[in-house]
Amino acid sequence: MTPPETTGPETATPETEVRGTAAPELEVLVPTRNRPVELATTLAGLAAQLAVEFGVLLSDQSDGQAGYHTPSARTLIRVLRLQGRPVHTARHLPRRGLAEHRAALLARARARYVLYLDDDVWLEPGALARMLAAIRELRCGFVGAAVQGLSYLDDVRPAELAPFERWTGRPEPEQVRPDTPAWRRWTLHNAANPTHLAQQHLRDERWIAYKVAWVGGCVLYDREALLACGGFSFWRELPDEHVGEDVVAQQRVMARFGGAGILPTGAYHQEAPTTVPVRDHEARELVRSW
Repeated sequence: MTPPETTGPETATPETEVRGTAAPELEVLVPTRNRPVELATTLAGLAAQLAVEFGVLLSDQSDGQAGYHTPSARTLIRVLRLQGRPVHTARHLPRRGLAEHRAALLARARARYVLYLDDDVWLEPGALARMLAAIRELRCGFVGAAVQGLSYLDDVRPAELAPFERWTGRPEPEQVRPDTPAWRRWTLHNAANPTHLAQQHLRDERWIAYKVAWVGGCVLYDREALLACGGFSFWRELPDEHVGEDVVAQQRVMARFGGAGILPTGAYHQEAPTTVPVRDHEARELVRSW
């Protein structure tokens, strides 16, 4: 299968050296733009994932200096490399939208599993090992760890938690469309709902899998499954300003290979302002090659 094409030049920086030539089993793909503080926090979470071997691909589209050029981010990059984790950083310009940025990262990845991690998500220690264990056991197309907004911790929403349903075995392929009951699962990941779901449903298990409509912010894919479904190559059908590209990719993968969310997620949203203020164009409503 041919990886998705990119449109903009990748400009290397002095921090781009990668130790070793063989790709690890897992690569973390971080697209970033105009979030230097949040990016450093995200990298700190990755540096705390001590039980897993992985590489990191950082792709920056900031308006000014790249977010990984701050002293804090450089320190965390050096920490990761000291741990033996290859880190590659690059500028990816011009901007062609979220889907194209994700497609460019996927084209550079070589690992069996790829984790798309937003640049404003902190992972608790052990979260990455838990996700990797889950996708190996479930043998599905992706496993997502929904991000939790802890400023909503006291805001319990029973109606939004109601669509929760466990996977009792390997996730089955399913079509998730707006006119199906499965679509109502989107409310599971609002606010601090993932935290409240874990409090209600986790007992002595290390993790549990459940049915989703999609997962935002932290999704681990089987790379071959994602490529088999076209990856993010549909970016060509979208205007530069769009949202919801992850919904399209995940629902395509779910339809062929199945997908799941897991609890506890261990992923925390930093609740920074969005870097995509124009949200008029939903990818799912515009992609023709569905």
